[in-house]
Amino acid sequence: MAQYYQDNFRRRRTDRIDIMNDKPDAAPDSTAARVALWRALHVEADPPPHVLEDKIGLQLLAPDQDWRSRGDMDPQFTRPFRASIVARARFIEDLVVAQAGLGLDQYVILGAGLDSFAQRRPEIASRLKVFEIDQPGPQAWKRRRLIELGFGVPDWLRFVPVDFEAGGSWRDGLAAAGFDDSKPAIVVSTGVSMYLTREANAATLQQVAALAPGSTLAMTFLLPLELADPEIRPGLEMAEKGARASGTPFLSFFTPPQIQALARESGFGEARHVSAADLTRRYFAGRTDGLRPPDNAEELMVANT
Repeated sequence: MAQYYQDNFRRRRTDRIDIMNDKPDAAPDSTAARVALWRALHVEADPPPHVLEDKIGLQLLAPDQDWRSRGDMDPQFTRPFRASIVARARFIEDLVVAQAGLGLDQYVILGAGLDSFAQRRPEIASRLKVFEIDQPGPQAWKRRRLIELGFGVPDWLRFVPVDFEAGGSWRDGLAAAGFDDSKPAIVVSTGVSMYLTREANAATLQQVAALAPGSTLAMTFLLPLELADPEIRPGLEMAEKGARASGTPFLSFFTPPQIQALARESGFGEARHVSAADLTRRYFAGRTDGLRPPDNAEELMVANT
């Protein structure tokens, strides 16, 4: 098993992502593209009922027809990882829909990548202001592809380009895009915390906690690798090595009590852990194929101001 993961992660680092793009340096990074393709693979490789129906990212990327033959798309290898990806996305989507039903109308996505909520759920998204925050290059690429594919960019979808490498501030970007500081918002951050230092994570938490009362943060965090399910631990360890080798190392790991404590220290009044077991009960009960997110890998925290 360990050799299987090692071989596949080696292929993941070397596989080329072929997408329609005349400016390769502005394309989505490999992580964002992989997440989008795993969401599509769930629809194509797993039997219904599907946790999330999302092939928008696949349309945006328009990869070569043999994209499913890539090492990081192998149905067996990616099984627990794609289950985790679609489970976290569905949980956040359900949370946003519930908050919208209570009257909240500002939704902020940090590191939006190829998020497709606005395109898949326009009946909900059009009642909100959806602020997608990302680096300028990939965001410009996404805007162009949405227009080319006929989705367009409606007024309620606000692209907020922020050059983090140049010290850009996402809060400043939000203000410029029409965010109302006097009203609460739901803010989400997925697949980001492990690449930030503890101090950077705390700073982000503090910024969100300073939003209007009634605001909610939903974020993912990565548990220490030694706590992961044995069957996926070799894969996570190889991912960590690959990230380090590519210059984007994993910097932060949290246990649930640690991330909850950090949220409270940062100003949140309440913080709860949403485990993989919680997601399994909610979205995978009754499945006969064994598809489920792995325990103690990447999980969720929801915090409220």
